Amino acid sequence: MYIDSLLKFSDAQALTATADSTNVVDLGVDRDIGIGEAMAVVITVGVAADITTGNETYQFQVETDSVEALSSATVIADQTVAAASLTAGDKVVLPIGFSNERYLQVVYTLGGTTPTVTVDAQLMPLAQVDGYVNYANGYTIV
Repeated sequence: MYIDSLLKFSDAQALTATADSTNVVDLGVDRDIGIGEAMAVVITVGVAADITTGNETYQFQVETDSVEALSSATVIADQTVAAASLTAGDKVVLPIGFSNERYLQVVYTLGGTTPTVTVDAQLMPLAQVDGYVNYANGYTIV
């Protein structure tokens, strides 16, 4: 499956503290984005989460707003994931509703002593999540 770069929130984004996704997805206008096909933000773990001290926490949220700065954003999806469940290759799927404002971003909230994780995140149809495999950059499929 090909992923449009305009639908990527994060591309191998290394996280060590709370941060916003590297990219904001612009839907073009405030509109329904998937009547008839449910959509989701899929976060794929590239480098496993740190669980060294056992108090690390990882929360993922999808926000929407009418302005690109997302200064008055509304959370439309939220999931807290146990650090032990964030091994390389694991996916966190955040289904989103049909009605959203123009801009979307992912907020990664990390807590604890030494939280670290590297992730990719993109917007995609929910029906395609199970068959989705995130290959490393430069990987050739023959």
